[in-house]
Amino acid sequence: MKKEREEKIKIGIVVSEFHYDITMMMLERAKEHAEFLGAKVEKIIKVPGVFDMPLAIKKLLQDISIDAVVALGAVIEGETEHDEVVMQNATRKIADLAVQYEKPIGLGITGPGMSRLQAEERIERAKQAVEAVVKVYKRLHA
Repeated sequence: MKKEREEKIKIGIVVSEFHYDITMMMLERAKEHAEFLGAKVEKIIKVPGVFDMPLAIKKLLQDISIDAVVALGAVIEGETEHDEVVMQNATRKIADLAVQYEKPIGLGITGPGMSRLQAEERIERAKQAVEAVVKVYKRLHA
């Protein structure tokens, strides 16, 4: 039987401070879109970079008041393949955490292999990450 009043999904957000001007705009878009979708942003954790996200995500997933997590960041191409290494390792661990804790994680991390201009053009991707966790959460709890 469906509840009279559907409870708001409670979201945690982990955001990278690296490329701060871009990621903080992503954070604002994510918060606005969560509100638009009827979700509540309960906690926000800022970490130095994308590589640092898995531990903060794990902490949020362990919190029983958090239903889902959104990871926000921008991995911009440099002179080495560092961006690819960071992205591959972080995303693999993030996916593993979603399965381990059985809670959705929205991947709002853009890159690798993109320029700064491309990163700026992808700020709106933060909204898609929020939308994804809301959809997955609702479908898993239908």
